[in-house]
Amino acid sequence: MRWFLRIGAVVLTALFLYYLWIFGHIVYWRNNNPASSSFMDAQLARLQDENPDAELRQRWVPYDKISGNLKRAVIASEDAKFVDHEGFDWAGIEAAFEKNMKQGRIVAGGSTISQQLAKNLFLSSKKTPWRKVDEALITVMLEAVLDKRRILEIYLNVIEWGDGVFGAEAAARYYYRSSASRLSGAQAAKLAAMVPNPRYYDSNRNAPGLARKTRIIQRRMSQAVAP
Repeated sequence: MRWFLRIGAVVLTALFLYYLWIFGHIVYWRNNNPASSSFMDAQLARLQDENPDAELRQRWVPYDKISGNLKRAVIASEDAKFVDHEGFDWAGIEAAFEKNMKQGRIVAGGSTISQQLAKNLFLSSKKTPWRKVDEALITVMLEAVLDKRRILEIYLNVIEWGDGVFGAEAAARYYYRSSASRLSGAQAAKLAAMVPNPRYYDSNRNAPGLARKTRIIQRRMSQAVAP
């Protein structure tokens, strides 16, 4: 029993230090930009396995230099209640669960922008029993430390938008030879439609499903509220 207690104490201490390390990063990012993310590092490693000289396309731009069209498009597509919730859209999670149960497979997700950012910044793509717990705890930290504007700013600068393409500025230049600040409503809607499966749409830019999703997002953009 003494050994079990000692092992338990070691595990709890390790977990405390792990989450303290994460919390420290989030506090630092209130005024400093992340140099990379866990997901970006994993994708760079994958690309360099095929080509040792491969590099990611990514260039940080401040919130004010990102088109309002793109902010609204991403919110309309990914998290319509972004400015109102505290990290979790419980109604959305319930609706996604019911839809998945009805279909017998995962066809919808209920993750908010804050949850997606938590995964991108810190977690691997490996499915583990505690991954959702990690995601939830990190989401709570992000919402507690950062305001909505900063969460969206980081999100738009680190998410994947193609094979090796990360962030709004790189995406705008890669697909439209434009800056992120000059994206039109139609361009922003198409980029937002690509977010769930960016590498596929990078190779299939005229996919019928992409055009349909783009039109839906365009119709919803006027109702989306960006911080």
